[in-house]
Amino acid sequence: MAATEPIRDKNQVRELAEYYLKSGQLRNYCLVVLGVHTALRVSDLLRLRWEDVYDFKSFHVRKNVAVTEQKTGKTKIVTLNKKAVQALSLYAAQVPEPRGFLIVNIRTKKAISRIQAYRIIRGAAEALKLQGRVSCHSLRKTFGYHAWKAGVSPAVIMEIFNHSSLAVTRRYLGVSQDDKDKVYLGLSFFA
Repeated sequence: MAATEPIRDKNQVRELAEYYLKSGQLRNYCLVVLGVHTALRVSDLLRLRWEDVYDFKSFHVRKNVAVTEQKTGKTKIVTLNKKAVQALSLYAAQVPEPRGFLIVNIRTKKAISRIQAYRIIRGAAEALKLQGRVSCHSLRKTFGYHAWKAGVSPAVIMEIFNHSSLAVTRRYLGVSQDDKDKVYLGLSFFA
């Protein structure tokens, strides 16, 4: 099986999210936006509940979300950026009674399955003809790749991902030959 890849083109990341925004599928839009802005595994995204992300006393989206990772058992605080807050606010306005699971199956009122999340991401990726192997895990990898490209230290990304080693994080970043070529071509020590 081929490894899942990050989405390297920011325009394609936007297109993936807007695919669902334009069609009014705010649950799916929220899944994509939260996936690329929180670096959470899909299993942790699907376990989020409205009370995790929304303060019902003051009627606003929380700025920070405490998440206990299913895989590691570690609790971490995820800060929601402006885009994540906007996506959650749009979604909350559409949901008649925002209670229970956040990314919910409308019929069963339970969290959607990982398979359904995969179908949502793959469906948009195929419709948009995105290159490479794009899946739910691509959202997490996309966060890491673009953080690295923005100059964030791989050690910090490793901490965000809760990886056990820098070697694991390096594999996640999906550094391509083009990325390496830009370093070679961009460095010059002589005038």
